[in-house]
Amino acid sequence: MTSAYKTLEARFRQMSAIGGALSMLGWDRSVMMPPGGGEVRAEQMAVLSVMLHELQNAPDMASLLDDATVENGLDGWQAANVREMRHGFKHATAVPADLVDKLSRARAKSEMVWRTARQDDDFKSLIAPMKELLGLVRESANAKAASFGVAPYDALLDGFDPGRTMAQLDVIFDDLLGFLPGFIDAALAHQETLPNVLKLEGSFDVPAQERLGRQIMETLGFDFNHGRLDTSEHPFSGGVPDDSRITTRYDTEDFTPGLMGLVHETGHSIYERGLPLDWRGQPVGRSRGMTLHESQSLLYEMQAARSPQFIAYLAPLLEGAYGGSGEAWEVTNLTRTYHRIERSLIRVHADEATYPLHVILRYRLERAMIAGELEVEDLPGAWNEAMAELVGVTPVDDRDGCMQDIHWPSGAFGYFPTYTLGALAAAQIFTTARQAMPALMDDIGNGDFKRLNGWLGENIHSTGCRYSPDETINRATGSLLGAAAFKAHLKDRYLPG
Repeated sequence: MTSAYKTLEARFRQMSAIGGALSMLGWDRSVMMPPGGGEVRAEQMAVLSVMLHELQNAPDMASLLDDATVENGLDGWQAANVREMRHGFKHATAVPADLVDKLSRARAKSEMVWRTARQDDDFKSLIAPMKELLGLVRESANAKAASFGVAPYDALLDGFDPGRTMAQLDVIFDDLLGFLPGFIDAALAHQETLPNVLKLEGSFDVPAQERLGRQIMETLGFDFNHGRLDTSEHPFSGGVPDDSRITTRYDTEDFTPGLMGLVHETGHSIYERGLPLDWRGQPVGRSRGMTLHESQSLLYEMQAARSPQFIAYLAPLLEGAYGGSGEAWEVTNLTRTYHRIERSLIRVHADEATYPLHVILRYRLERAMIAGELEVEDLPGAWNEAMAELVGVTPVDDRDGCMQDIHWPSGAFGYFPTYTLGALAAAQIFTTARQAMPALMDDIGNGDFKRLNGWLGENIHSTGCRYSPDETINRATGSLLGAAAFKAHLKDRYLPG
């Protein structure tokens, strides 16, 4: 007789295949699909979303989970797999199928409108589809909140970082708000005492940027046999562990953000590739939430690739790729280029000191939207006011204001906090890795990431979802997630001595 657990494993392999297809369709919609294909792609994704929801809500699912929970002979991985199955089941059963269908269609519609609206700086055209989407997200959040016994926004957070709550975020973000404004002022004052950053002159054509980007991706450990690189309006990673898709965008006047964006997305891909092979297609074999995911991308980008050691490795490659020469291309100036703090408008280009303020802004606004305290049509004014208060700059248009991110137009409310939680985790994990491997920075200075990748694979990637996000961090670093390592890192990098 087939055990309940084995039946569940087979069923979740089906669900994983459908989820992977949805991921690929979403990537294709964002990167390759012609504008006229939006409606048919929305239909395809809606049908698959409902199919997945029906499998998750099969009539016998609850009894299978109950039987598997008490089944004898399950090892630690299998028991964790049942726990993750139940967690996903709880999310799925809270939301009716017709709402899943409506959400999928509304996400596709709103995201496609956003692509044109942002380009044209036309927020008014986005209001109607985003209002429809926000209403459906609120409905879903309320349904999950009732099922989970939590606040609606906490239910959304749980979908991106299981177990995370507003109460925890408020403590962490209040800690950062008590530190960052004074630190940024001091760092900016120190920056003024240094020589001016010399501009890297040239026209950096896209083919040259892509060639160098691919070289750096391979240096970090990206496997092009299991992945590809494309361009899109908003850089992101997608796909599945064995078919990783990365996108970036290029600026022919400034190659620096595009290159670091590639490093960031490569960190996401390396994490996905390192997930436990034996548990492909099972919930326990997935990535452990977006805080851990962002910790890996930010560890590669901020901790490793922006280190003086890696910049020294990078300098001759930049000169060779772009024909650069002179003082501007020397390691000292390149380091100051990548270590510059600035009160700027765009989150994805923000330095690591001001970045958390961009996230806290979004956290406050999306909480208010989910609570019904802020409506879509009032978002530009609320955004500009919060930017002035927290970051110290005000957008001149909505393109570089409230429309700069894809997250809200695609329905990803509750995602933004994981960026800053990921930055804290990245600093904490990288600090531990350096303590465990005293020669690590020498490796990085030589463009050798094998030892770092191996350590991360053992301590983070290969654990999948066996442990909770906080337990994974605690097991890897010996401490629960906190801001201490991040603060120490900022002080060391931007206020030396």
